[in-house]
Amino acid sequence: MIDGSRGAAKLPRGKYSPAHQDEREILRRGLDTFAELGYAATTVRELARRLDVSHNFINDRYGSKDKFWRAVVDFALRDDQDEFDLQLARSRDDGERLRNVIIQLYRRSANASALNRLLADESTRDSNRLDYLHERFIKPFWDSIEPTINRLMAAGRIPEAPPHVLYTAITGPALALAQEPVADRLNPAAAPVAEQDRDSMADTLSSLVLHGLLRPPPGGD
Repeated sequence: MIDGSRGAAKLPRGKYSPAHQDEREILRRGLDTFAELGYAATTVRELARRLDVSHNFINDRYGSKDKFWRAVVDFALRDDQDEFDLQLARSRDDGERLRNVIIQLYRRSANASALNRLLADESTRDSNRLDYLHERFIKPFWDSIEPTINRLMAAGRIPEAPPHVLYTAITGPALALAQEPVADRLNPAAAPVAEQDRDSMADTLSSLVLHGLLRPPPGGD
């Protein structure tokens, strides 16, 4: 998840490098642009306008629009798996492991709207960008929690289902947190959803999902 408190190296000054912006700001604006417009509709010219850089900057600094997109994804997802691994390592049992990871995933999704929109959009497209997301984020995430899920399934605490169905059950609601315009229409009294307590909203959603997905242990409440 993007953390604004972390430092970032300044872009080198040069013909196509704005002195007043560091690389973190360049990548953040790139993420917002890809999330809003989608990859296909995001032209290099539009990126240059929104980043306030020369038209040649993207190609000169990153090599291409595709390579810039990959740099944006790496920037946006750089700490996520470490955070999930920490939740898994500090948990006492499999039920708690799954619960903590889902809470972390939903909070991350709720507080990273642009990244969540990008993931939701790219997840519907069979492309080399989805291959990149799978390699860098989806597979590492699933590999880290699959042993926990398999043990819970074997213990009868999670219903038997194919991996892709379980993946959808866990991550689908998180991606749906990007649907703020729909939420505003469903609950106009609380609109705009973007200004609500994002952690509280994520925790409510994770409670609903876990209530339906994870059965209590034998003899538990």
